[in-house]
Amino acid sequence: MADVVFDQASRIYTPGAKPAVDRLDLTIEDGEFVVLVGPSGSGKSTALRMLAGLEEIDSGSIRIDGENMVGVASRDRDIAMVFQNYALYPNKTVGENMAFPLKMAGIDKAERAVKVKEAAEILGLTDYLDRKPRALSGGQRQRVAMGRAIVREPRVFLMDEPLSNLDAKMRVQTRTEIAALQRRLGVTTVYVTHDQVEAMTMGDRVALLADGKLQQFASPADLYDRPQNAFVAGFIGSPAMNLFTAKVTERGVTLAGREVALPQDVRSTIGAHQLTEVTLGIRPEQWTVSPDGGEGIPARVDVVEELGSDAYLYGTLAESSGDLSATASLTGSRDDAVVVRTAGRTGARRGDRVALTPSAEGLHLFHPESGDRL
Repeated sequence: MADVVFDQASRIYTPGAKPAVDRLDLTIEDGEFVVLVGPSGSGKSTALRMLAGLEEIDSGSIRIDGENMVGVASRDRDIAMVFQNYALYPNKTVGENMAFPLKMAGIDKAERAVKVKEAAEILGLTDYLDRKPRALSGGQRQRVAMGRAIVREPRVFLMDEPLSNLDAKMRVQTRTEIAALQRRLGVTTVYVTHDQVEAMTMGDRVALLADGKLQQFASPADLYDRPQNAFVAGFIGSPAMNLFTAKVTERGVTLAGREVALPQDVRSTIGAHQLTEVTLGIRPEQWTVSPDGGEGIPARVDVVEELGSDAYLYGTLAESSGDLSATASLTGSRDDAVVVRTAGRTGARRGDRVALTPSAEGLHLFHPESGDRL
């Protein structure tokens, strides 16, 4: 086991072009499960490949257990990588696939058999050791790929979107198994995914990247409760946080023509920046829904998603109930489209008019230009 440190690590494919990974600073503790997440092109897979020795480190450094990896070949880094396509040999049995890296390392047959047996017991593969990969399900193949990594007893596990080829139900089951296995083994693990739900449910901490830059590195709870900027706020959470442009008033801000009061310390922060507008963030669960005409911001329900235990209302805000036409707008602008989560089943239907009141404790404010949290 080992800690991993990215120290201003950069990867630039073309001189003068924007870096694929831009001066990444990241410290991963010994035994920690860290997830790199972000949209396509964010640099998360490139960062993982830099750690694996499959990409150059153009500037800065990456250290494993204090040892600088710049110039160190991948085979000499004592890491094991699990890919999304499993990379199993179709002509070899499960046991042979798992034993293959040990065979290549010159481990004798008896020791290989012991290590494979131990890994198979951990992964629930004992009854499948004599089968070929084609006789296994996608989830079982993924476990074989993990078993091949486990037998090597590496300092660091690297996983590059290992669940992307599984169906939705199997993804949920397998991500739980991977997280439980990592905690059992205690091996430092760096896991890449584009799925923020996967990131939030698996990682001890999550590093969110965009355009090659680290946006925030924190626990899942901190990412959700205190996003450092508007990008993090809009990426983390499903559905995403509602983001509105709100005008600053003496007592707070206005949203759809209604004043939303803010605490004095928050108003002072806004005043210090001399802002006339801010980006206001409200999570879907931070709304109270009342009948039309009640206290709150008038809104029209455009879509209702009933999920059994709760429901999501997708709607449109307006300054007054009379401003809401009967025509549903499913592609509302940033400032009038809203998503609301309600506990339990809702009686709301498409076309209904309601009043929405945001929770005072659930307000997030961001700079309108930089996007930074205020």
